[in-house]
Amino acid sequence: MRAHEPEVPQQHAQKPLEVPFCGDQLDCSTAVGYMAVYRVCFITTLFFLLMALLMINVKSSKDGRAGLQNGFWAIKYLILIGGMVGSFFIPAGGLTFWMYFGMIGGFLFILIQLILIIDFAHSWAESWVSRYEETESKAWYCALLFFTFLQYALAITAVGLFFAFYTRPDGCATHKFFISINLILCVAVSVLSVLPKVQAAQPNSGLLQSAAVTLYTMYLTWSAMANQPDSSCKPNFSQIIDGSGVSPGAPGTTVAPTEDGAGFDAESIVGLVVWFVCVLYSSIRTASSSQHAKLTGSDKILLKDEAGSGGAPQDAEAQVWDNEEDGVAYSWSFFHIMFALATLYVMMTLTNWYSPNSDLRSLSKNAASMWVKIASSWVCLALYAWSLVAPLILTNRDFS
Repeated sequence: MRAHEPEVPQQHAQKPLEVPFCGDQLDCSTAVGYMAVYRVCFITTLFFLLMALLMINVKSSKDGRAGLQNGFWAIKYLILIGGMVGSFFIPAGGLTFWMYFGMIGGFLFILIQLILIIDFAHSWAESWVSRYEETESKAWYCALLFFTFLQYALAITAVGLFFAFYTRPDGCATHKFFISINLILCVAVSVLSVLPKVQAAQPNSGLLQSAAVTLYTMYLTWSAMANQPDSSCKPNFSQIIDGSGVSPGAPGTTVAPTEDGAGFDAESIVGLVVWFVCVLYSSIRTASSSQHAKLTGSDKILLKDEAGSGGAPQDAEAQVWDNEEDGVAYSWSFFHIMFALATLYVMMTLTNWYSPNSDLRSLSKNAASMWVKIASSWVCLALYAWSLVAPLILTNRDFS
């Protein structure tokens, strides 16, 4: 008689993917994956565009539409949440075209990010240079040198890692071109920033701004290469960390194809961090109309009385002052347009710039997103170079 063999528990058996609350009335494939991101972001973008249309030509808080901007929060949230729920009942084919709008909007927001990065670099350098000139403290001078060299060191390290992990001796010509051309362009704008004529027109221009732009350009270069459809020219981030993919192009070695999961990769995480920082920075900058004019190109600057500086006495309790009765501090329509573009950028980042009908378990990159990212790096360098030479060309304008 055979001894009784204990049953082996099947706890490690792979279970099919289950989605809660999915029944016969709703196709579960529409509630997960890329399509869900496209549906939610579709409604969010429409909401911001609707608010932008409603806020066109609002000049002050005395306008009747000011209540829509500053109030009715419960109704806004209900409309937004209701729209998101309703978006899951839109036929799948109706949202496929949304990818193209998302790609255009994402690219436009990248351009806004570039303007904010360049503005931040100039403001950072001007602030520290002015403090050094006022105090003549060596601490500010050392800080300028430290962060300049730190950013250049990170950028040079990135170039070395790019050549080590994202190229092969016998292939990956596109990556080699991206790295080489951006390295040459970064060196060119760095030299341009310290030319005597540029320094005479812009005394605050220097290597600190160039270092920041160079580092951001290297991030865009990495982001573009991470979206390369050819998996043999790009390792996983985990392979770079543990060293298993140290030399993807070494003689006698082959790169095993990796199975992309449904999670975020390092490039997407960094992209969302950059997005958050830029949105936060733009919110701070647009708090004053003079800084908002730099982004929108408007020449109108409003003068606002601060609470307590006028004749009204200050009460012991905190009071809320309406400082937009005579004129709004920023364009409310532009505010909502910017957040609509930011939503499209997040949508494309979360979906890896791919189509709405993509399978949740097979995240693939595509050439379109690669060229959008690398083109944005060239636009970044062009905008920065223009900010340096513009005072020399347009001598009749004040760039201070």
